[in-house]
Parts: sequence; structure tokens; C-alpha cells
Amino acid sequence: ARPVAAAPACRRGSACAAPPAARAPGRAVPRTPSDAGLAAAVRPWAVCSSSSRLGPRGQRRRSDPAPRPRQAAVVMFAAKKIVKEKDVPPEPFEMDVAQALCDLEANSNDLKAELRELYIVSAKEVDVTGRKAVVIFVPFKLLKVVHKIQSRLVRELEKKFSGKHVVIIGQRRIMRKPSSGQRQPKQKRPRSRTLTAVHEAVLEDLVFPTEIVGKHTRYRLDGSKIIKVYLDPKEAANVEYKVDTFSTVYKKLTGKEVKFEFPPQQS
Repeated sequence: ARPVAAAPACRRGSACAAPPAARAPGRAVPRTPSDAGLAAAVRPWAVCSSSSRLGPRGQRRRSDPAPRPRQAAVVMFAAKKIVKEKDVPPEPFEMDVAQALCDLEANSNDLKAELRELYIVSAKEVDVTGRKAVVIFVPFKLLKVVHKIQSRLVRELEKKFSGKHVVIIGQRRIMRKPSSGQRQPKQKRPRSRTLTAVHEAVLEDLVFPTEIVGKHTRYRLDGSKIIKVYLDPKEAANVEYKVDTFSTVYKKLTGKEVKFEFPPQQS
């Protein structure tokens, strides 16, 4: 008699290997882990990344988060608030300052008209004792616009940056003094472009709107000097807590040491 060939073995998890009760009509065949993985692999909404948040009928799943806002449009709107020279890309912190100005323009009715035409040229963080200060540079031609709203603008920006001290300074350019060997320029150098005039203007911008009522320079025995600046004593309650920030920022920008004091009020 010819030997009978053995029946091929069923694969584990296939329909022929399932128990008879599972293959009976009217009852679903239970899925094994391999079947579940295969079914998940062929779902069209699981394969397509653009529709991964939709269910089999195109409905949004309740457990999935809402789609993210378009970050590109937000960055483009904030980029209009900062203009760098020579198309230099802004730094991340400068974009944060520009975004804060955009938020204030959109949410503050009192500052919207002035902030619509305002933009900055740079911004940086300066380390002060125990904290950081935010230094914002604006174009010189927009400095008068900033002075109209500076008190309110600084107050709102300090809230945005978690209590960091904020100072606003106009961007100025210093022209070198022509040497004897160089060709003399046709136009005389303006005094507002000299080193001394620019440093004095930075000092006034730093403490604005407080008025400087006196100033003198003290020379030490080792040859170093310190500038003592006397501020209006009527504004002592408003700016006394920021004098350390003023001194640190001014030395960082100009290299000169300065000390702010409030003279006693005369009765």
C-alpha cells in the first residue's frame, strides 16, 4: 500500500488552527496578537500621517489633542517687529522680545496705536546681581514715540518676562575722530556722534523718565574714576530699586563705572 502523505501543519494563529467553536457561523474569530498588528498596519488612517488624528469614519478622536496653531505665521508676524542690519538673522531671545511686543499690540488697547509703528533693532540680557535685566534697543527716530508710552510699556514687558527689569535705549552711532594722516571729511563730525555725547545720551535713556539733576566725576588714587549721577529725589520711590540695574547695564555698554544717588530734598 502506498504511504499516505501527512497533512500540512497549520500556522499558529490562522483560521484552520482556531477551535471549531470559533469557526462556527455567526461567531467572530478571535484575533491573536499577530492579527491585531497586521490589522493596525493596514488601517489607512494609521498609515497616513496627515490623517493620523482621524478615526475610520473621518471623525476626530476625543483623546487626541487639538491641532497645533501655525507657528510659521506667528513667527512671520513677530519678525516684522525686529529689523537687523545687513539681513542678520535675529537671535532666539530677540524673537521672544518681538513676540512680546506683538502680544501687547494685539491685546492692549492703550498701546496699540503706538506699538503699530514701533520695532526694535536688537535686544540682549545682562546679568545683574541675583537676576537678569532685558536691554532693548530701538531706532533713534522712534525714540520719541517710545518715550510717550515708556512707563506703561516697561511695566507690561516686565510682566511678560517674569519680573525682569526692562530698559529701553536708543540706537546711536559713534563716528571716529579723523586723524591727521587721513583725508579730512567735507562735513564736520556732529557733536551728537562723538563718544562723550553718545555715552551721555545712553545715560539719559537709561533712567528715563527720571530726570538727572546733577553729575560729577570722582578720581581715585589708582587713576580710575567713577561718575556720580544724582537723580530727581521725587522719583526715588519709583526707580530706587533699579539703580543697581542701571549701573550694571551702563558699565556693560560703555565700560564706565557709575553710581546713582538721590540728593536730599530741600524744604
